[in-house]
Amino acid sequence: MVRPYKISALSAKSITLSGMTSLSQLNTRFGISGRLEFVDGPGELIHARITNDHATALIALQGAHLTEYRPAEVRHGIIWMSQKAQFVNGRAIRGGVPVCWPWFGNHPTNGDLPAHGFLRTRNWDVHLTLDDGQHTALVLTTQDDESTRQLWPHAFQAELRIDVGTTLEIALTVTNTGTEAFTCGAALHSYFAVSDATQISIDGLDGCRYIDTARDNEEKTQTGAVTIDAEVDNVYIDTSADCVINDPHWDRVIRITKSGSHSTVVWNPWRTKSHSLSDFGDFEYPKMICIESANALDDQITVATGASHTLTTTISTTELDPG
Repeated sequence: MVRPYKISALSAKSITLSGMTSLSQLNTRFGISGRLEFVDGPGELIHARITNDHATALIALQGAHLTEYRPAEVRHGIIWMSQKAQFVNGRAIRGGVPVCWPWFGNHPTNGDLPAHGFLRTRNWDVHLTLDDGQHTALVLTTQDDESTRQLWPHAFQAELRIDVGTTLEIALTVTNTGTEAFTCGAALHSYFAVSDATQISIDGLDGCRYIDTARDNEEKTQTGAVTIDAEVDNVYIDTSADCVINDPHWDRVIRITKSGSHSTVVWNPWRTKSHSLSDFGDFEYPKMICIESANALDDQITVATGASHTLTTTISTTELDPG
């Protein structure tokens, strides 16, 4: 769970951003000296840069999209970004941790709607910044408007909280502000950097049923650790278990813990699929693996009027002694 700060003891600024776009305004109102600042990022998209004693992170306000997280003493970065990622207003960013909502994957009935919903291309408001000396948090919000209701006819408030310290904690909370219940899917679509996808193994899914969406949506059962030697796009169902990436060439393990989710997606596009993606380098696929905390397939969530649902992922890493 995202840690409960005692706001009275922190550098907290809880006034919602409204029409504020300049870096100077953002830094005056929400910056935390030496810990959090707003900067021009790639493509002139505004980013929040977090630097504390334990880690650094970079978050684009478009999409509330984390593009970098690096604990202070790791030898290799944790989060993978494509070298061909396009930082363009209104376009999804390839890599990092995209926020997928209110549907996961293609829309179930209308293929013309954007894949993975519309939150990952929206400009989010800065709501709150927090620091307790050990952790630094950024809280971003967005809500329905005329443009979202043309795509999905429901009223909502979405909040993304990113907590940066020795672990990275990301929580997406969606509140139904309308007059009728709605059903939604979601994912925190995390891309992880690895030494070589063919040399890693992923623990935590042994015995789980999954839908192999890369191969005619066949239902299968995982036996042992997940390994990668071809395109993989598996939706594991009825699982709330931690996943662990074992990366022996980089002498480390990455643990992904989640809540508010009973489905996990493992994805690597492999050679042919990656060649078809304009924002994915032809030979980048061995350097990444996606493990996504999700509400996918039958794990979609129904949110009653006035109620909320929170999907959380927590990422931690352990460096092993190469000796």
